[in-house]
Amino acid sequence: MTEPGSVPSTPTREPLIVLEGVDKWFGQLHVLQDIHLSVGKGEVVVVIGPSGSGKSTLCRTINRLETIDNGTITLDGAKLAEEGKELARLRSEVGMVFQSFNLFAHKTILENVTLGPIKVRGKKKDEAEARAKELLERVGVAHQADKYPAQLSGGQQQRVAIARALAMEPKAMLFDEPTSALDPEMISEVLDVMIDLAKRGMTMIVVTHEMGFARTAADRVVFMSDGAIVEENTPEEFFTNPQSDRAKDFLGKILSH
Repeated sequence: MTEPGSVPSTPTREPLIVLEGVDKWFGQLHVLQDIHLSVGKGEVVVVIGPSGSGKSTLCRTINRLETIDNGTITLDGAKLAEEGKELARLRSEVGMVFQSFNLFAHKTILENVTLGPIKVRGKKKDEAEARAKELLERVGVAHQADKYPAQLSGGQQQRVAIARALAMEPKAMLFDEPTSALDPEMISEVLDVMIDLAKRGMTMIVVTHEMGFARTAADRVVFMSDGAIVEENTPEEFFTNPQSDRAKDFLGKILSH
């Protein structure tokens, strides 16, 4: 307990994902500029910023969907491999949820969620199915297990995508604009699942335009502009007292609507 009136100390978390001096170019475009970011175990980091600021690229480099040109990325103390089995193993430790749901259209919802655990983790089918049903229950779509993705709404498909990522028992989850392809009424059902995940202690990096989620679920807000991390702070501090002109300008534009 902290004394009344004193400043509470931030709990020191053991780092799980660490980016040091990461640079990435697309041709002449320097999309990630000397990125230094450490995400602790159980921490929820929300990455915001204008379009084209490098947010999604940052997310995609963490499990090597995008290569980097300089710097290092480590996951739970192990450096991210360039390729091969070691990369596949590390990649399976990081769940990823995209704007598009990327479900296999010809497989049922249950098959979509069990495929990874059976093929990659070597789980027995009945064990994988039991776990998949638990996860589908948790995200609120257990009753849809025998349907195909096209029979579900966008919000339901995205919740299945989250269940599929969780079925691999990842150490961390990356969300790249997970609600941007959804109709407004479906956004909250996906964000509710993500808030529940955060409460359960899942390490999460979330790229989003949903400022309400950033305010309520984030431990830390990271603001990017032009490929660089310009500012990072607690949600309370960031939204009420942004330090940089670029953050002030960004918040002024989005919070005035």
